[in-house]
Amino acid sequence: MARTSYAIGLGSNRRHGRHGAPAATLRAATEALRERGVEIVAMSQVRRTPALGPAGRSFANAAMLVTSDLDPLELLAELKDLERSFGRRGSRRWGPRVIDLDILLWSEGAYEAPGLVIPHAEMRERAFVLDPLSELVPAWRDPLTRLTVRQLRARLASRRALTAPPPAPR
Repeated sequence: MARTSYAIGLGSNRRHGRHGAPAATLRAATEALRERGVEIVAMSQVRRTPALGPAGRSFANAAMLVTSDLDPLELLAELKDLERSFGRRGSRRWGPRVIDLDILLWSEGAYEAPGLVIPHAEMRERAFVLDPLSELVPAWRDPLTRLTVRQLRARLASRRALTAPPPAPR
């Protein structure tokens, strides 16, 4: 396969025995992916974000732009193998995790196969994904909506502002 680009989402909210705090675990996972032959083009800032659902502790989240000769299913297999090598085991939805790596976007557009859908199905509804992603690739278009990452982020922010409770009276 020809070299293509991917946007990858990273998250962690559990300390790793060797790498330490969640933010350091994200950086270590990035380096481990590089050692596996995936070229890291850029990585966003690591952000601390509140947990969704029963995950408990807040997360360290980031995004990275990579290039690879791997097709989407091959890259997914590498990401899942890397997660296992960092101690990730099957967990409940939105549960705590030492590392979470997701393919968000692919330069070739949309992709669907058993176990993988690109763009990531919930990407458009998650500020912890869109904020770091917009730092890296604000003009990358979602192949389904044709909106840019910047536009998706702005739409999500405006919906949240409309549904936020009014400020308490003084």
